[in-house]
Amino acid sequence: MALLRRVPWAVLVFVAAATVPWLGSRFYTFLATDIAILALFAASLNLLLGYTGLVSFGHAAYFGIGAYTCAILMKTHGVPFVPALLAGTVNAGACALVFGLFCVRSSRIYFSMLTLAFAQIVWAVCFKWNSVTGGEQGLNNVPYPGLDWMAVIPMLGDLRAGDRYYLVVLVLVGLAFAALKRIVDSPFGRILTAIRENAERAEFVGVDVRRYQLASFVVAGAFAGFAGALFGLFNRGVFPDFAHWSKSAEVLIMAILGGFGSFWGPAVGAGVLVLLNQQITSYTQYWPLILGSILIVLLFVFPGGIVGALQAAVRRLKERRDA
Repeated sequence: MALLRRVPWAVLVFVAAATVPWLGSRFYTFLATDIAILALFAASLNLLLGYTGLVSFGHAAYFGIGAYTCAILMKTHGVPFVPALLAGTVNAGACALVFGLFCVRSSRIYFSMLTLAFAQIVWAVCFKWNSVTGGEQGLNNVPYPGLDWMAVIPMLGDLRAGDRYYLVVLVLVGLAFAALKRIVDSPFGRILTAIRENAERAEFVGVDVRRYQLASFVVAGAFAGFAGALFGLFNRGVFPDFAHWSKSAEVLIMAILGGFGSFWGPAVGAGVLVLLNQQITSYTQYWPLILGSILIVLLFVFPGGIVGALQAAVRRLKERRDA
């Protein structure tokens, strides 16, 4: 068991994922890109849900803000990829700061409902502001970033544009996960965990709970905006649905499915949800019914999600071995 813990699983998964473009199928690259971006989106929510104990029903707002900001800058104003991506991230974080100032003043269900209310405002702006966002039709034909420079790198010259973009996404998502991991393992992350466990006790010992909750809200919003910007370019279009409440529900399901009690749980949940959706919808139209049944089983039998169930299985094996 100790040997398993020493294996750099994250590095191995990253290396395995980097081989996808050479498998020869556009479908595999498409699926892997989708999973990578949504995994980061789910991980950003986990900073609120799993580490700070805040349940947001409107996390898709920042996903949509990042996507629209990056797409508008690249398509309408011709801004290069990197500045547009950074602008999408910063704008999402700034909006999270403004909304968070109101949200963190409330707690429990009132906090959740406020996040939903602000998200619906963002969705309404995206849906109605035709001259900027494209309104109901969204922004189509958003350009891919210029990746011709990758042709000079050995083994990358013959790859398709989608394959090159996938590799860029993989690297950027990997860096974002490394940053998130550094945050949750820092003293800041430990204070967030203390707030999650008992906010009153944390405040009693001198922690400014509201300030830390706001900081967590802003950081989570910025990472969601980063994921949204990448998703808009991958989708070659940005639409109001990116900021809709149903998108917030989808990422919440990912976190619950994988297990928001662990760092990697929501990312696992994102991968499992995307794969299940692809497989099950090809056989039946009753995907929502099947998904609901899976969630009911997990909530009652494995409340810690997929990762929590795996960790429990490993603990049982260790106990049997030591017995």
